[in-house]
Amino acid sequence: MASKIGVYFDVQNIGGGLDVEALAEQVRSKWSDLPPVVKVLPMLSVAEDEVRADIEANGLDGVLFCGASPRDEAAPWQLPVQVEHVNLREQCVLAYKNPDGSAVSGAAPALLTQMATDYVNMGVVKLQKSNMPESAAIEGIKRILVIGGGWTGLTAAQEAAKTGYEVILVEKADKLGGAVNNMPMGSPLQAPWEDRQPTNLAEKIAAVTGNSSITVLLNSHMAKLEGQPGEFKATVATANGEQTFDIGSVVLATGWVPLAEKYLESMGLGVNPKVVHAAQFAKMLGEGKVDARRIAFVLDTTIAEEALQKAADEAAAAEAEAPAEAPAEEEEKGFVKENLESIKHLRYSNAVNSVGMLRMANIICDKTDDAVQAFVLYKDMTIPGILERFYKKMQDRLGLMMTKADVTDIRDAGNHMVVSCKNTLLGMDFDLDVDLVVLPTGVVPTTAKDVVVEFDYRQGPDFPDLQLFDGFADSNYICFPYETRRTGVYAAGCVRQPQTLDACEEDARGAVLKAIQCVEAASHGVAVHPRSGDNSYPVFNFVRCTQCKRCTEECPFGALDDDEKGTPKPNPARCRRCGTCFGACPERVISFANYNIDQIGSMIREVVVPKDFKKEGPRILILACENDAYPALDMAGMRRKAWSPYCRIIPVRCLGSVNAIWVSDAMSKGFDGVLLLGCKYGEDYQCHFIKGSEICNRRKENIAETLNRLGVQPERVDQLEVAIDEYDKVPDMIDEFVARIVELGPNPFKGM
Repeated sequence: MASKIGVYFDVQNIGGGLDVEALAEQVRSKWSDLPPVVKVLPMLSVAEDEVRADIEANGLDGVLFCGASPRDEAAPWQLPVQVEHVNLREQCVLAYKNPDGSAVSGAAPALLTQMATDYVNMGVVKLQKSNMPESAAIEGIKRILVIGGGWTGLTAAQEAAKTGYEVILVEKADKLGGAVNNMPMGSPLQAPWEDRQPTNLAEKIAAVTGNSSITVLLNSHMAKLEGQPGEFKATVATANGEQTFDIGSVVLATGWVPLAEKYLESMGLGVNPKVVHAAQFAKMLGEGKVDARRIAFVLDTTIAEEALQKAADEAAAAEAEAPAEAPAEEEEKGFVKENLESIKHLRYSNAVNSVGMLRMANIICDKTDDAVQAFVLYKDMTIPGILERFYKKMQDRLGLMMTKADVTDIRDAGNHMVVSCKNTLLGMDFDLDVDLVVLPTGVVPTTAKDVVVEFDYRQGPDFPDLQLFDGFADSNYICFPYETRRTGVYAAGCVRQPQTLDACEEDARGAVLKAIQCVEAASHGVAVHPRSGDNSYPVFNFVRCTQCKRCTEECPFGALDDDEKGTPKPNPARCRRCGTCFGACPERVISFANYNIDQIGSMIREVVVPKDFKKEGPRILILACENDAYPALDMAGMRRKAWSPYCRIIPVRCLGSVNAIWVSDAMSKGFDGVLLLGCKYGEDYQCHFIKGSEICNRRKENIAETLNRLGVQPERVDQLEVAIDEYDKVPDMIDEFVARIVELGPNPFKGM
């Protein structure tokens, strides 16, 4: 624990009429010898030498900077002690408004001074209850396992080898190349991005197989992956038996499989030989088996989507109408789920199919001297990025006609197919006679169908909750691309999201960089995203552990295994430092050196809660997620979008780390309400730790039951969702909650 703390007030970044000298004097008076150094500095940013001199002269083991938000001025110097920040600018001075809504002028109001005082005291006790984490560094094995030997996997293996890492490349087939074996020509891969290009797959394969740093295992698959980043142990089942390798991290590049033909039966796929999907046509093209002269490339799958939706609706209605004693069979429920997922995979794949069909139409027009006509009928033509140049060139391609159209019917007319089109760009509806119809290929990630990594983890061999991501392995597209729910395993290519060959190459490079960063982070004992560089990790007091297994079950990343009794077995390098485990623990067994139950509880108890509710107003505790809610509050403050001065904000790593004891501490202290402010959760979740907000919401229900038993209205505790860009909404959300608390009246425990 920090026993000698230096407290520094940054006058330049406070303002608001606050008497900074009085704040400093309050610290000297209240905390006696704990902070031997308390200084008011005109400008903190130029005081590094002075701070370092104070650390040396006074033996300081903690430094508290009071001024701007830690997000704006977080540890600009690498000090050899613990550092904390008190946000007196964005979430105090700039966010302050008088309770009656009147303008603030002159000297700081008493309520603002009290707010600043509370925050400073909370900062001091936070440091006092914090320790420097011990190192959890491991050696870090510089060997990357690449699972999948297709286009993405080959690129990943090459890129990893270039960095000096060894590579183990595992491919289940008897040859490398994957789906690109059926694609001698690819969509544009480089400038000027205007025409298809040869994939030169043979050269890519030769570069991999000829590299002494890359070991290629064909006809092989993963049998087991155990351990943690930096020191994984991978067991690979090969044609010659199992082989075991020490691995630092993993790039998952297992690619995709086509959506089952049955989902496009309503459009003739699998029923009529004159109807194929794009992947089948690519293979036919590569083998020279296309003899059709008029080909329709149909990018509108509305017929199939409506049929699938109707079937799903009928099955769901039948389930709803079934008597309670006759619940729907699991097979029926699965039918509904699969139909809806198939619709999603068709839509997700639109960009790949749009580019692919243009490429294949271009090729077929070039393959023969005879007159060949290719018709591209689309509802949505989705062309990613710079490939727009390719699309524009194809608009002028001789023999290729494109039109927007609603395809309403595809039928067999004997020796040809008829495609009925409405709402076309030609201004007329028409029936198109063709020899062959090419439908989109639904790109389904391999992870949606099979267990591809075989984790030897307490939570099972597969990635968890893949239904959240429609089977794709990537778990956070927006914030942390390539990330999966298993630290140290990074997805690239179409197992992450449907994409073209050029995008797959970029993906491979990105995933390799992440994989290397992960190994390096493990070797330094620090976390990877989203708390990159954090050297803390959960520490367990096993003496008090009741083996309830809540921590091992709720950890979003499978960081904890357990023994036969249920005692947690930590893997620090798997941990992403969210604190969900100690939020789950009813016995407060788990803590981080610099983030723990007692620390936050002590901060809560430092707030001065007035006894006179009517005269001095309520006090509201806000536990704000540091990833979305806290930045949103900062941005609101910077834009002078103020909120109620009755609130006190404590940032938490994730709402998943919120322990019920903190709510109890707040109520015991006399707080009138507790607001849990975090990321959006559910199907379109934005939680950096995937499940934290959702888990917190479940716990809130248990808290409500406890409050009811105590005679406290459960409405005093609420959880609200806020996105990082909703800074314009969050002040009103807070004020509405405060208004509800005012209407409820004082906490029954106030003053007890």
